[in-house]
Amino acid sequence: MKRRAGASEKKEAKKQKLLEELGESWLPYLTPRDAEFHQLWKTRYSKLFLRKADKIPQELHHIVQEAFLTLQKHDCFFQDLVRIKGKDFLTPVSRILIGNPGCTYKYLNTRLFTVPWPMEDYEIKYCHPELFAACKALIKLNDYLNVEAIQVLQEQNLSETRETENTAVTDREQDFSTFIKGSLLEVQSSLYTPRNDCTSLKYRTSYNLTLLNYMDPLQMPYLKQEPYFGMGNMAVSWHHDENLIERSTVAVYNYSCEGSACDKDNEQYVEGRDPADWHVGLKVAWDIKTPGLAIPLHPGDCYFMLDDLNMTHQHCVLAGFEPRFSSTHRVAECSTGTLEYIFGQCEVALQNLQVDSDSAALSLKSLEVQVVKEVEGIHNETSLVLCEVGKGERTMEQRNEIISCFLPLLTERQELRKEWTARGCRSPQQIHPEFRVSIDSFTCTVGGEINWVQMRWEFAKGDASANLQ
Repeated sequence: MKRRAGASEKKEAKKQKLLEELGESWLPYLTPRDAEFHQLWKTRYSKLFLRKADKIPQELHHIVQEAFLTLQKHDCFFQDLVRIKGKDFLTPVSRILIGNPGCTYKYLNTRLFTVPWPMEDYEIKYCHPELFAACKALIKLNDYLNVEAIQVLQEQNLSETRETENTAVTDREQDFSTFIKGSLLEVQSSLYTPRNDCTSLKYRTSYNLTLLNYMDPLQMPYLKQEPYFGMGNMAVSWHHDENLIERSTVAVYNYSCEGSACDKDNEQYVEGRDPADWHVGLKVAWDIKTPGLAIPLHPGDCYFMLDDLNMTHQHCVLAGFEPRFSSTHRVAECSTGTLEYIFGQCEVALQNLQVDSDSAALSLKSLEVQVVKEVEGIHNETSLVLCEVGKGERTMEQRNEIISCFLPLLTERQELRKEWTARGCRSPQQIHPEFRVSIDSFTCTVGGEINWVQMRWEFAKGDASANLQ
């Protein structure tokens, strides 16, 4: 908890310092209207790749856009209650998380649970055939983007290798060209041969979920203004995407609903980005020398944030006039946030519990310090621990040792309960009956995060359910 708070404070300090340096002026940014736009994109933002709508199969456009409208019709999009700098806010964008069964995604201190898309070896029932079709369309889009991302990364690696090769041959004596080419072939080979799973292209593009977004700017009474470049209204502020596998690709499908907003006159806007169009904004993180980019997004366009772009750069979403959907496909790091992990943790905790065969009374098998720490870090066994500690056969020194090890955990748990209760009371969000969540009366902490024990998630009015953390 302290480490996260420290990182947040450092980030805020950087932001304030940057704003102080700017004063009343704006940083420069480029759009396609600027002559230097494509050169800047190539040199400083080359790991942002845009796939135009006309390069994507028309059939895929049709089923994906129909899926968006279906989910909206069934009231499946909700604003999230997130925490920023110790305060709770409802996001201006409404969202739903769809993906592999049992996966979760966490951002801004809020953890979302996936609504599952159809997968082999999983029996998932939907209350309406339209919802099944929508989820099926999104997994088809996911598969398509996975293949595209691998191809784009391979093409980019090959292009970079060729540029390096050409530069090397030009700068050196021709007599050394054979040696250089041989060396470059070895470098190129290493780009395609992963040193380990963490660097393989497949591993970094195997999207396990998509966070879907929807917003109608004309229905929003206020949108935050972009603070550094003067780019106008923001739907999503500057950020790095969280909770991802390191150096994994993020793929985004964009769909703004044409014809639903007032007519625009593109010739009216001579400088800067056209406020009628949605854009993705890019900047080098905490850099005031490199101009930013504002890239217009048209219905059906896809863009890919490749390799370490999400780490070295920040991006934002600039609102247009029309309602917009997007499907943002991610390789979420959910090793401690899946059903499999949660069940495993519960099993560990239960291994220290025993039931008397005659009286059915519960007791603990062990009060060794390490065992108590592990169990108390998984779920709330407090009353049994206190009961065991109070027994007369233990010395005062033994009691103090046990209490000292789990008292900080209980204190942290209590603070998390208070925080989560306060956040829940402030949230006006309602859960759609087709995606119900019920929470039992106690919480625990796992890996420093709030988690719910014995939460029951019910999808499609109880037709498919699973016990969640």
